[in-house]
Amino acid sequence: MKSDGIASQNIRTISRSTADEIQKRKDFLSIFDACPIPQGEILSNLGLFINRQSLQRILFFSELYKKIADLRGIIIEFGVRWGQNLALFANLRGMFEPFNYNRKIVGFDTFEGFPKTSDRDNNGLKAGDYGVSENYETYLSKVLDYHESESPVAHIKKYEIIKGDAVFTLKKYLQEYPETIIALAYFDFDLYEPTKKCLELIRDHLTRGAVIGFDDLNTPEFKGETLALKEVLGLNRYKIQKSAVSSLESYVIFE
Repeated sequence: MKSDGIASQNIRTISRSTADEIQKRKDFLSIFDACPIPQGEILSNLGLFINRQSLQRILFFSELYKKIADLRGIIIEFGVRWGQNLALFANLRGMFEPFNYNRKIVGFDTFEGFPKTSDRDNNGLKAGDYGVSENYETYLSKVLDYHESESPVAHIKKYEIIKGDAVFTLKKYLQEYPETIIALAYFDFDLYEPTKKCLELIRDHLTRGAVIGFDDLNTPEFKGETLALKEVLGLNRYKIQKSAVSSLESYVIFE
């Protein structure tokens, strides 16, 4: 594993990319920075800059959302980081069911990187990895507010960002909202302990047919995620499915 962190912000991540791939992306970022498109048109032309990998991910989340469109329940993401998935879910809701104001989207993250790792995780991972910029959750709220403003029923807030270690904050959330039904839960913690604990906590809140998505199953760099699934739900009780458009992410249907 290689560190591909941002030194100026002391943010450490793990990259599977080669040095040549990383350099090509830096070069392309320079092309983006020099974009001559008028500022008022840049956001509507982001398709120019989305690479294949990012487009695959968007299509994957669209596929997941379609699977829960007829289910009652909220969407939860475990491991928000920069919040792109929350924004995607908000816009997919606006596309597929724009008036479903009960489809709340809830994101859990420390916004400080991994709180700790365990011996069930890869020993190359460290506490603090995958952090974000200071007070980033405040910025993310502004982004999500904008996306809500572009969809119907904008006066009702339909998202929530919960900062802290989800091992503790999820339990508190479910105690505060015992009526919670979960239609889609997406796990991007990367680590064994929070993945296992949160799987255990949400199990009684999942409706039949709910989708449980995972970012890093069967991945040596983040083996804890698979170990947690194996111990809580079992690998032979559910069909672990992948998308035709993306080979990394996967999901199970809770039956």
